[in-house]
Amino acid sequence: MVRRKLEIMDTTLRDGEQTSGVSFSVSEKLTLAKLLLEELKVDRIEVASARVSDGELSAVKQITEWASNNGFIDRVEVLSFVDNGLSLNWMEKAGVKVQNLLTKGSLNHLTHQLKKTPQQHFSEISESIKLAEEKGIKTNVYLEDWSNGMRNSPEYVFQYLDFITKENVKRILLPDTLGVLTHYETFQFISTITKKYPNIHFDFHGHNDYDLSVANAMEAVKAGCHGLHLTVNGMGERAGNAPMASVVAVINDFMPEIKISIKESALYKVSKLVSTFTGFSIPANKPIVGDNVFTQTAGIHADGDSKKNLYFNDLLPERFGRKRKYALGKTSGKANIKKNLQELGLSLNDLELKKVTQRIIELGDKKEIVTKEDLPFIISDVLDSNNYIKKVIIKSYVLTHSKGLKPSTTVSIEINGVLYEEHAQGDGQYDAFINALRKIYNSKKIQLPNLVDYAVRIPPGSNSDALCETIITWKNMDKEFITRGLDSDQTVSAIKATEKMLNII
Repeated sequence: MVRRKLEIMDTTLRDGEQTSGVSFSVSEKLTLAKLLLEELKVDRIEVASARVSDGELSAVKQITEWASNNGFIDRVEVLSFVDNGLSLNWMEKAGVKVQNLLTKGSLNHLTHQLKKTPQQHFSEISESIKLAEEKGIKTNVYLEDWSNGMRNSPEYVFQYLDFITKENVKRILLPDTLGVLTHYETFQFISTITKKYPNIHFDFHGHNDYDLSVANAMEAVKAGCHGLHLTVNGMGERAGNAPMASVVAVINDFMPEIKISIKESALYKVSKLVSTFTGFSIPANKPIVGDNVFTQTAGIHADGDSKKNLYFNDLLPERFGRKRKYALGKTSGKANIKKNLQELGLSLNDLELKKVTQRIIELGDKKEIVTKEDLPFIISDVLDSNNYIKKVIIKSYVLTHSKGLKPSTTVSIEINGVLYEEHAQGDGQYDAFINALRKIYNSKKIQLPNLVDYAVRIPPGSNSDALCETIITWKNMDKEFITRGLDSDQTVSAIKATEKMLNII
């Protein structure tokens, strides 16, 4: 079977940046452009809208300079407007070679926004395309509000397509601008168009207002479109655009006749970087890239995984550079706990395992969060085993915070029965506490892990005046692990989480 090549255009840097509150810096745009083209291997990137700002011009200049030097310049695109050449002048300054010209794809938009006739609009579009040719810029055209155009003014859409297919355009881009299409309509509209204009390249640009963007992308491909527009993490205006990771997985698993260039193993890396740059959190249950999507919680599932992978599907985490995890909580069974113990290199007999399982269920009933790293402590508590006695105990500490003075801490810590005391200052009370610990551990020639993330929250089910939970992510060599502390005082809960870390290392 000869597989049909489908182009993937990423518009995270343009349409994705329309997510409320999101703005990429110049260096972030350049970094992501490189990653999208070189690492993720998308076919094209749409990086900006013309004439937005001086910062945008600077970002696009840097991207095009890099792209020109590395053979990607024809794969970098910018949204432009029918504006008597102003957009094209901007693009010329920026070094862009492909414009995605925004035109009207519905009679409603044309009549009420532009207040022009189709003939006037077509004439201006034709002039924009000719001017672009003179400047050495290739043209793709967007039919803004095309989906409503097909619903409410199809005669105008086909009048437009009859005109534009005779112009020197490389691709025609069909956006569901307001995210209103069902998958049935997507297939019907695009199949009608691709059959009527079999030699023209059509892209589909989906939005997710009804949570149908992945289904619509799938139907658009079935209907014969030649390209899809996607964004990392589904970023975009309102409910966002069709998400890259989900669409790629769907095509690879359910459409064997389609060939795409995307490197699946890079999806998670790019997703996390975009999340970091934007502060736009990835929902824990988001397919492919969410924190929980490769985590089994129910004990029966972990048991089935141990018996011929009964609860696996084709979305294996290794495809996306990830690992399967087994959560610990009130639905955990012995199988979940065994899986986590194996990762820690620990083993228990059946009676011990039963007792530990019962304790984890009790903690889950109280909405306590249990992690793999907590297991040694639970084992120690439940079994009173000398193998898991705490070898590091933070005996006492004094935390000071005075106006005009740097916060400071004096800490006393017992390591393997030996008492150490140290004093240090820092940018805050906890920073001073960590600095004091580092002095102690440096004297023992032991390097503490780096703190890579610090989060404080009220545990589920608690009130604002109850305990707070501090969750700290540490990185030791190339491994990351998490510890948690619980106390009514935020700094003390962080200290409790730190004591767990000291025992783990």
